[in-house]
Amino acid sequence: MSLYETDPEFMERYDHFALDEVVNEPGQQLDDSTRYLAILATLTGCQGVDTFKEVLPKALDAGLTPVMVKEMVYQAVDYLGMGRVLPFLHAVNEVLTERGVELPLPGQATTTMENRLEKGVDAQAEIFGEQMREAWKGGHINRWLADNCFGDYYTRTGLDLKQREMITFCFLAAQGGCEPQLTSHAKGNMNLGNDKAFLMRVVSQCLPYIGYPRSLNTVSCINKAAEM
Repeated sequence: MSLYETDPEFMERYDHFALDEVVNEPGQQLDDSTRYLAILATLTGCQGVDTFKEVLPKALDAGLTPVMVKEMVYQAVDYLGMGRVLPFLHAVNEVLTERGVELPLPGQATTTMENRLEKGVDAQAEIFGEQMREAWKGGHINRWLADNCFGDYYTRTGLDLKQREMITFCFLAAQGGCEPQLTSHAKGNMNLGNDKAFLMRVVSQCLPYIGYPRSLNTVSCINKAAEM
């Protein structure tokens, strides 16, 4: 039985809030593609795989491409770990296969094993400033952050840099406990043109999926980043 049969009163209020009030709130709206990309990233971040499976077909129908979805999931590994992302990778493959999409999708890599560190540092500098060019020298984890997180993923096609910073913001907001990194990436978003008002719209559209405590924490991080 569906929740509309077992929990009709609850679903009436939930659907009204999540699918009408939030979506149509004046000043807090996003275009469908951006909204669904943020929601899918948020659901990945909070481990909402069942809801993810329900939302994904709607996202694809609304114009999100299979490549965009796959790129979001790939990038999530660096912020959530493979232990938490693997079920979402399987979920995407299942939905795409059911829809007749041929896998694997075309490759999106732009770096090689030889230049991934260099290109990753370039991406870090573009997002956070020129001072990041020396950050990778601070130890092996900082080097991995540059060559793996940024060099292997941020440099890929399929999503642009502004979209990649937005989904990172969603991963961090949704999982909670990452407020220092969330503040840093809120600032990185702003540096790329995803301004305070835009990030507030993202939080607003994702609130039904992560609840009020993490959403309010995210708003605090946005405000702190805007003062930096």
